[in-house]
Amino acid sequence: MATLPKWTDERTDELKSFVGGESPVSQDTVAGAAEQLETTTRSVSSKLRKMGYDVELASAKSTRAFTEQQESTLAAFVSDNSGEYTYAQIADNFEGGAFSAKSIQGKILSMELTDHVKPAPKVETVRTYSPDEEATFISMVNDGAFVEAIAEALDRSVNSVRGKALSLLRSGDIDAIPRQEHTKGSAKSDPLADLGDVSDMTVEAIAETIGKTARGVKTMLTRRGLTASDYDGAAKKEKAAAS
Repeated sequence: MATLPKWTDERTDELKSFVGGESPVSQDTVAGAAEQLETTTRSVSSKLRKMGYDVELASAKSTRAFTEQQESTLAAFVSDNSGEYTYAQIADNFEGGAFSAKSIQGKILSMELTDHVKPAPKVETVRTYSPDEEATFISMVNDGAFVEAIAEALDRSVNSVRGKALSLLRSGDIDAIPRQEHTKGSAKSDPLADLGDVSDMTVEAIAETIGKTARGVKTMLTRRGLTASDYDGAAKKEKAAAS
């Protein structure tokens, strides 16, 4: 039996990023995280519970979400359009967007049809840091600086620094996310405000930059009535207000 990979700080941070603020964490999300982290759903569920997350019981999955007809329709759609759509695009086109991309991903995984899904393009984070700032950032991380010190040195918000650190970790430029010196009583900030005009940024790019999930970014955009290059939060907000 193959040995499961250990839950290092890096893998734990990646799991946190994948799950975002979802509560309880659905079995579809657990399945998606397990696939991304190349481990078992049981290992993911166990780790999430140890981290304090409320995780949906595996037995509850059979009583929710997809009907047999919807499952058949989804399977046909994915097979007939092999390699044409990403999980997010399938979610947008299936059943009027009734299911999240993570739910779609979990269902396609369970049907063993993942080979028919178009890989999501590797996120190219919009460069909000100059090359010199990035070099300073990496140097400070390697010297053991706290998140707050990096934020002060580069005149950035803590959220911006955390998002950039996650990006640099994934690209292999740093070995670990810098620690935050103060975690209690910190004033709430608006991470979108630090980005200014986001109309030319994709949802994924925004999520990568501020260290949030794509789902969380869409919620923030809708709540504020803002528009990204691939998501019209203003229209969503107007539609919600009219309903």
